[in-house]
Amino acid sequence: MDLTKYKELLNKPKYILIAGIILGLILGMILFWGLFPVKWTDASAEHLRADLQQDYLRMAINSFAVTGDEAKAQQLYQELGEAAETTLRAINQAPEYLSVEQVLKFSQAVSAEQVILEAVEAQPEAETPAEEQPEAEAPVEEQPEGEEVAVEEEIEEERSGFSKFLRWLGFAFILLLVAAAVLVYLIFFKDRVRVRKEPLPEAPLPAIDPVIPAPAQAGKSPSMAIPGQERPVAQFMTTYMFGDDLFDDSFTFDAPNGDFLGECGVSISDTIGVGEPKKISAFEVWLFDKNDVQTVTKVLMSAHVFDEPALRQRLESKGEPIMASPGKQILLETATLQLQARIMDMHYGEIPLPEQSYFQRLSIELAVYQK
Repeated sequence: MDLTKYKELLNKPKYILIAGIILGLILGMILFWGLFPVKWTDASAEHLRADLQQDYLRMAINSFAVTGDEAKAQQLYQELGEAAETTLRAINQAPEYLSVEQVLKFSQAVSAEQVILEAVEAQPEAETPAEEQPEAEAPVEEQPEGEEVAVEEEIEEERSGFSKFLRWLGFAFILLLVAAAVLVYLIFFKDRVRVRKEPLPEAPLPAIDPVIPAPAQAGKSPSMAIPGQERPVAQFMTTYMFGDDLFDDSFTFDAPNGDFLGECGVSISDTIGVGEPKKISAFEVWLFDKNDVQTVTKVLMSAHVFDEPALRQRLESKGEPIMASPGKQILLETATLQLQARIMDMHYGEIPLPEQSYFQRLSIELAVYQK
C-alpha cells in the first residue's frame, strides 16, 4: 500500500482544514441530531403539522360537545394561533367522525363567523327537527381517543427505533474516528517521535572541529569555544527538503546518567514569494536548557535575505542573524549547555525569484556539550 500520496496531502494545511470541516459537520450532525436531538417541551398546538392540528381541533370540538365549556373551547382554539381559522374551516369541509351541528356549535362558541356562515350554507334547507334526530353521538366519543392513542404509540415506536439506530451509528462513527486517529499516528508520527527521542549514532558522524577562541576586538565579544571534551553529550542530524512545508525537527537529550538536560532543534523561520510549496528563506536553530529560563535562538538566512537590510532587521527579533553557507558553524550557549550547529550541505532553489533567496536543501548537524 503506497502511502506517499496521502502523506503529501496531509502535509498541506488546506487539505487538513477541509477534512477537519467535513468530519466536524458529520460528527456534529450525529451528536446533535441523532444522539442528543433537540426535544420540544410544553410546545403549543401552533407548532404541530397541519394534519395533527386538525386532529387536535377535532378532539377539542368533541370535548366541547360533551362539556359545553365555552371558555375551555376558546382556550384550546387560540392555542392554534394563526392556523386556528384555517384548521377549523378544513374540519368544516371534512368533519370525519364529527357532525355538522357539533362543528357549528363550536364555531359559535369561539366566534368564528366565516366558518359559521359556511356551515349554515352547507346545511340542507329542510332539516329533521332536533327532537326527532336520533341521539347516536354519545358512543362516538370513545372512538377517536383510542385511534389517536394507537397512532401516537406507533409514531413513538418508530421514533424510538430510529433514535436507537442513530445512537449506534454515532458510537460506531466515533470509534471509527478514534481508530483513524490511531492509524494516522502510527503511520505518520510514530517514526518521527522515535527519531526525535533517539539520538543518531555517534560513530558514523564526522568529528566536530573545536572552535578556537579568537582575540577580542573592539566592540566585539570573543568567539565562544567548545569545552575540551572527547565527545558531545548528544549529536543529531536534520535535513530539510524543498516541499516539506511543515518542517520542524526537535530533539531531546539526556546526561550520561540519564537525567534530562534539554532540547534543541531546527524549524522554519520565514518564507519568500507566494504559492506552494513554500519557499523557505530562513531557519531558526534553537537550544533549550532546563537549568536556564530562556531558549536561545539564532536565525540562519539565505544570502538574499541577509543582504537586504529590511528583511534582515525584521528577523533580528527572533535571534541573531547568520548567513547560511556550506560548512558554517554556529554556537549557541545557555547557562549549562553549548550547542554547535554545522551546515553539512545546502543548495538554493532555482524557481524564478531573487538569486540565492530560498533553500532547496539544507542539512545541519547538531552537537550538544555540557559546560
